[in-house]
Amino acid sequence: MVGQGGREHAFASALAATADVVVTPGNPGIAGSTPAPATEIDADLYVIGPEGPLADGLADRLRAAGRLVFGPGADGAALESSKAWMKEVVSAAGVPTAGYATFASEPAQRQAAHAYLETLAPPYVIKTSGLAAGKGVLVTDDVASAHSDIDAKLDGTAFGDAGRRIVIEEGMRGPEVSLFALCDGRRAVLLPTAVRDHKRVGDGDTGPNTGGMGCVSPLADVDRAVCAELGALAFEPTLAELARRGVDYRGVLYAGFMLTPDGPRLLEFNVRFGDPEAQVTLPRITNDLALLLAGAAAGELSDEVIVSDDAMVCVVCAAEGYPAAPRTGDVISGLERAREVDGVTIFCAGVGTADGQAGSAGSLVTGGGRVLNVCGRGPDVAAARERAYQAVGHLHWPGMTYRTDIAAAETAATAALGR
Repeated sequence: MVGQGGREHAFASALAATADVVVTPGNPGIAGSTPAPATEIDADLYVIGPEGPLADGLADRLRAAGRLVFGPGADGAALESSKAWMKEVVSAAGVPTAGYATFASEPAQRQAAHAYLETLAPPYVIKTSGLAAGKGVLVTDDVASAHSDIDAKLDGTAFGDAGRRIVIEEGMRGPEVSLFALCDGRRAVLLPTAVRDHKRVGDGDTGPNTGGMGCVSPLADVDRAVCAELGALAFEPTLAELARRGVDYRGVLYAGFMLTPDGPRLLEFNVRFGDPEAQVTLPRITNDLALLLAGAAAGELSDEVIVSDDAMVCVVCAAEGYPAAPRTGDVISGLERAREVDGVTIFCAGVGTADGQAGSAGSLVTGGGRVLNVCGRGPDVAAARERAYQAVGHLHWPGMTYRTDIAAAETAATAALGR
């Protein structure tokens, strides 16, 4: 397992049910972590978690050495590393998506970007084309802020080279939903459950975008039939278009949709499981996950993905100052008591140890912006949410921050439907 965050901890936990798992580089809170690079580890299957190594061609290098790899090559990873190319691909595939235009940092292009923005109605959406750790998107109703963001991205102030090419999109309104499909180069097999992420740092969806402050699955407004409709809308045409372009895509496709009044529209594709979406999805898969991923990697994915009916809610506990300037090095207390709450699993994301070495849970300190993923599981969303927040109440470090409204709307919607 390649990666070091909460997503990789969730993967390692799920895969460990049937396989011996090594995580590189991992973190002190993930059993089986090693500093050895993936290219120096002998394994039957390599699962690449984050988008960075995928965009950098790690899957290509491992496959060239004869390894079985779950994760696309650099060509397929361009769906995420170049939002401009992604929009081109999905438009060619006939997938409904927002209207858009792309712009580079040259003076004439910059001028054209500002002019294009003026043709749009709010909300205004400006995205870095390159990778920005989930933080490269501005959505605002304030046109002045949108113009400023264009300049900050194109001149490299905001996101360096990742922002020197941008995508400006037509604004859309409606609830967002995420879906996943496992792909073997020929087929896309849908995970029949939807996830809703909470991207903004503050309650009520206020403050800057983050990598994700929590999520919930399943959703009251997106049942399995709707999941199937959305999957057919986006995954199959995109995989076929990639094949037409010579891209043998083996890995997961993560689709973000907006359910607009005019029908669903694709917001984006990611080329890996979301974080923290993976934390509420992977534990609910009842198949042998290692066999599923190996089948996709070998180009022989045939099994349907079976997901339990349980609900899961993930609350992200973050460091003071996240996402702009997270403080690190604070001792984490209450972890063992939190883990004792019935139905709760805690995945370690941004953790370290005071001496920089792997140690016991009692010695863990904050080592990143998103520190812990507290996941409650229950027969319904309300029970899962209650368990997650009960566990959060046992945790502490100076400046610990989290949203108090994760899955609140979903709980209310589920109750209104009598589920």
